[in-house]
Amino acid sequence: MTEQTSTLYAKLLGETARISWQELQPFFARGQLMTVATTLDLVEVAQAVAEDQGAKVAAWLQSGQLAKVDEARAQDYLQRDPQLWAVVVAPWVLIQERGESSTLH
Repeated sequence: MTEQTSTLYAKLLGETARISWQELQPFFARGQLMTVATTLDLVEVAQAVAEDQGAKVAAWLQSGQLAKVDEARAQDYLQRDPQLWAVVVAPWVLIQERGESSTLH
């Protein structure tokens, strides 16, 4: 990891926070919300998006580990109101569901 890369990772980690589905709904309405699988490091994904690492991002999109939040998932979040973590990598807001005992990777 280069110094520049680790600096970006630290910056994104510092900008990652818990957020409610209620607060995320405007981003969903604008089509700017992407969900990250719990098997991935949210900050690492954000870093890859920020650095335009096309091959890595494409692989996650292809596997479904990174996806735009669709209507079905939005309804699920609305009904369950899970604990979500988010980080902004304009124009996207990347979110990840976390359990009560989960911590960031």
